[in-house]
Amino acid sequence: MLRKTLLNSEASTYYTLIGNTSIKRYFHTTRTVYNSLSSTKTSNNGPTGVVFMNMGGPSTIEETHDFLYQLFADYDLIPISKKYQDRIAKVVAHFRTPKIEQQYREIGGGSPILKWSNYQAKEVCKILDLQNPQTAPHKPYVAFRYANPLTDITYQQMLDDGVKRAVAFSQYPQFSYSTTGSSLNELWRSIKKLDPNRSIVWSTIDRWPTNQGLTDAFATNIRAKLNEFPVEKRDKAIILFSAHSLPMDVVNQGDAYPQEVSATVQKVMETLNFSNPYRLVWQSQVGPKPWLGPQTSDICEQLASEDQPLLFVPIAFTSDHIETLHEVDIRMIGASPFKENLKRCESLNGSKIFIDSIAQLVKGHLNNSNTNLKNPKNLFSNQLRLDFRMGDSFDGINDPLDVFGDHSKH
Repeated sequence: MLRKTLLNSEASTYYTLIGNTSIKRYFHTTRTVYNSLSSTKTSNNGPTGVVFMNMGGPSTIEETHDFLYQLFADYDLIPISKKYQDRIAKVVAHFRTPKIEQQYREIGGGSPILKWSNYQAKEVCKILDLQNPQTAPHKPYVAFRYANPLTDITYQQMLDDGVKRAVAFSQYPQFSYSTTGSSLNELWRSIKKLDPNRSIVWSTIDRWPTNQGLTDAFATNIRAKLNEFPVEKRDKAIILFSAHSLPMDVVNQGDAYPQEVSATVQKVMETLNFSNPYRLVWQSQVGPKPWLGPQTSDICEQLASEDQPLLFVPIAFTSDHIETLHEVDIRMIGASPFKENLKRCESLNGSKIFIDSIAQLVKGHLNNSNTNLKNPKNLFSNQLRLDFRMGDSFDGINDPLDVFGDHSKH
């Protein structure tokens, strides 16, 4: 089955650690921030790693091709052929690169996703150092699936830093096997390759679709953007909650993503007291196969008019990237003859409400999991075992308990 879920997503290149200035710059910056924070407390067990996991994005246009290659070479995400996967990935990347490169040129020459991931992770660790000294010092990391810093490079840096306890925090609030599942599978591969003695004890926050701070942050940004409409149009603006779509063959395997996105939308609208009409729509469909709908672009074309304001909300994204900055801002809003009536809600990016909520989420998780590192309920969500049972992977996780908890070999 060819999964095209993430074709139009963020792009980045695969560099080796030696000679890669972008990776060196990332870890130099991270280490500087960490050193300034770690003075609050020194633990004999080393720092607690807080690892933000996401797909990643390109720092430069030149990184696009290598991202596409890495994407299609990943059998977990795109199970084409164990024998010919590499060759097919090279061909597809070659043909897709010019179009995706042009899209990144049009949004400024690169993705802001690493910038925002770094910022969010560092701010969360500052809060944790102040509020949760028993697990301090907390060291921020970013582990991208297809972009620098890649998971294995970040893992090696954690080993070098002496990390003994770490939380794999999925930046995707709603779980999908194609996103969070893929990142956790890659973490498992890195553990087996780099840390066979299991020196780092892991747990994960694998989903948080109805987190109060998350939905409050969305609601705050929605109210602010609604207030930019003229008073006479404000109440009749239709809110379009837009999430990345999935192929129906993935949905029909039982992927949790559609239900969890719907749960986020419901809670946001409850917070807003259902002030406006709304719909959940799905973007970024590619290829001829059936995808989860309705498609955002189709609904925009159907509803947009001189008398009908629309507000787009990127409900499954926690920062700006190509799907918000290009697909929505340029291709939908910018190209519409009714663009004066179309607005996009600000992404969460540096929202204080959002960052505070993540800090509280990680704090609670650390304190619960550290009380009993053998109890699965303290290590990952109650859904995760079922997710991996229903997902389709090669050399992936069979049982989350193999990955999370104390497996140290003395």
